[in-house]
Amino acid sequence: MSVEAAGAAPPRGNPATRREHILDAAEACFTRNGFHRTTMQDLAREAAMSPGNFYRYFESKEALVLGLVERERERGTRLVAEMEVSGDRRGALLEIIARYFVSISREAATLRVEIWSESTRNAAIAAMTARTEAETRDWFTATFAALSSAPDFDPAALYAVLGPLMRGIVVGRAALPDYDVAAAVAQLHALLEAGLDGRLPRAGAAGPPAGP
Repeated sequence: MSVEAAGAAPPRGNPATRREHILDAAEACFTRNGFHRTTMQDLAREAAMSPGNFYRYFESKEALVLGLVERERERGTRLVAEMEVSGDRRGALLEIIARYFVSISREAATLRVEIWSESTRNAAIAAMTARTEAETRDWFTATFAALSSAPDFDPAALYAVLGPLMRGIVVGRAALPDYDVAAAVAQLHALLEAGLDGRLPRAGAAGPPAGP
């Protein structure tokens, strides 16, 4: 469900469906007003629920952020599952990266940046962000190691190159209305292919001699 759908009457019955409705409402509020300025009353109003009923599902804004991050993790898990059954895991990884970043809406990217920003002020969100980043790094480095046959390949070094670029795509999507996501993904793909083939220069590799 998109953020535009938030604010509608909450669905009846299924608790999982109601949780999804609340997360959509939280996504809309946090994107529109920012995490810090959004109150629990704002969130309950956006979800068209009484505060008492709202608190049955999420007791704090931090819990809502955790729910949003978990929903994003589940999306990533589904994409990874597709890759695992593919006969061409390397090609599948490239496709997953493209699908993931090209499909990010500006609202979703803005929310991600908002969460990163709040992690500089909120210890609970900082811990959650660090845990998510560690899980992402571990998955990518393990996947890179499995896909590369280059001698002396260093998957952690490749992730150190690609990780900031992936975060930069999210920031660019959030901040720039005309950001060219496709071009950024193409650059990411080219670096990934070069890295898996062992064609990226090593950090600290000898360069041309310095001038006098």
